[in-house]
Amino acid sequence: MARYTGPVCRLCRREGEKLFLKGDRCYTTKCSIERRSYAPGQHGRNPRKVTEYGLHLREKQKCRRIYGILERQFERYYDEASRGRGITGENLLQLLELRFDNVVYRLGFGDSRSQARQLVRHGHFTVNGKKVNIPSYQLKANDVVAVHEKSKDKDLIRSNIEAAADRGLAQWLELDADNMEGRVLAIPTREQIDVPIQEHLIVEYYSR
Repeated sequence: MARYTGPVCRLCRREGEKLFLKGDRCYTTKCSIERRSYAPGQHGRNPRKVTEYGLHLREKQKCRRIYGILERQFERYYDEASRGRGITGENLLQLLELRFDNVVYRLGFGDSRSQARQLVRHGHFTVNGKKVNIPSYQLKANDVVAVHEKSKDKDLIRSNIEAAADRGLAQWLELDADNMEGRVLAIPTREQIDVPIQEHLIVEYYSR
């Protein structure tokens, strides 16, 4: 499967804000936004006036980059969200939040979504007792995500859990750090999703 392999700090600079794509580094002064807050490229210091279309496009791109999703897959998520009941933008964010790799990140087992995705692919987690290695697997309320028994001694996962304690836990999740498992308590509401996204701009982008 194709994936972005370039410098992720460049993506944050392009969007003009922290997208927290590099884990703990994003919380330090080493973060590229702290040192170079302007967009990358030779014209980065002299940005052009953003059109209405450009505003919609940037919001869509920012959402894709936060969750690490490519264009076609994002379009499929939007199509599914538009077919569901309720508000399309909120449905979209709920689908993205309930991705397996995102829940692993939210629980603190990975220090970034990209690291969580890699850990999932390598088979370090189970869902309701069964090993799942598909990052896009959609979780539901009451699903239990746990570190695989053979992976509980991995120093990386343990250190991630300790570091994530300072970040806090999403209200729609429950974590048992001692047993290295978490539970999806409910489908997150928009107020419980703390991503800096104006989802109505994404809806307007696809509705043009």
